[in-house]
Order: sequence, then C-alpha cells, then structure tokens
Amino acid sequence: MAKPLVSDALWAVIKPLLPPEPPKPKGGRPRLSDRAALTGILFVLRSDTLWELLPQETGCGSGTTCWRRLRNWQQAGVWHKLQQVLLNRQGRRNAIDFSRAALVSAAVAAKMGARRPARTRLTVAKQARSVTSSRMRTASRLL
Repeated sequence: MAKPLVSDALWAVIKPLLPPEPPKPKGGRPRLSDRAALTGILFVLRSDTLWELLPQETGCGSGTTCWRRLRNWQQAGVWHKLQQVLLNRQGRRNAIDFSRAALVSAAVAAKMGARRPARTRLTVAKQARSVTSSRMRTASRLL
C-alpha cells in the first residue's frame, strides 16, 4: 500500500490552522473533507499534473474543488501560519541549519529613521567624438 500524502502527524498540525466550514443556509451537497482536499492539492503539486486531470480514484474530489480550497486557504493565510508553526517546532528542536541561510536585502525593511541616500548630482552628458567621421577625414587625406 502506498504511503499517504497527508500523514496523521501532518494533519494534526494543519487541521487547527484551517478556517471553519462556511455555513450553507440552503443546504446543498456535502462538502469534501479538508483532509481529502489537502491530499488532492498535494497530489497535483507533487505530480505536476493539471488540476483538471486529478484522478477521481484518489478520492480527493475534483481538481476544481481542490484548486478553490487552495485559493481560499491562501487568502486565509493558512500557508503562512503553517510555515511559522513548522519553523517554530524545528527551532525548538535546534533542527534548523543556518549554515546555508541567506538574507536578501530586498526582503528586509529599513529601520525607522534610517538615513536616506544622498541625492545624485546631475551631470551634463558630453558628446563623444565620432569614430566614423575621424576615419572619413583620415581616408579623404590619403586619397
């Protein structure tokens, strides 16, 4: 039997971060479980397949349902919260290897009161000598 894409340990971490099911005042079809939707999302992302080609045999619902759930969870900030929870867990275990970490200055805001860079003085552009005209003068002298 194949290893499940969403283990019980992973599901225990993710489940509290998910938004509650929206109310259905008019009833309707039963909603696909969040765990099945997450399995479908992981299947599509790991197999690099199209959402429309998600196999029904996986029991993950349709690709459109999984895509909508992914979009809704992204808007609710689930993935950012999950990253924070997992990083905190790894940090408490001292399991993060910072030897290959890099800090990108574009992602770090300047502190309040940081000096602004000096204004660049305007310079007047100088016309460069034309190589073509000097060659033409030289050629005309030789003729």
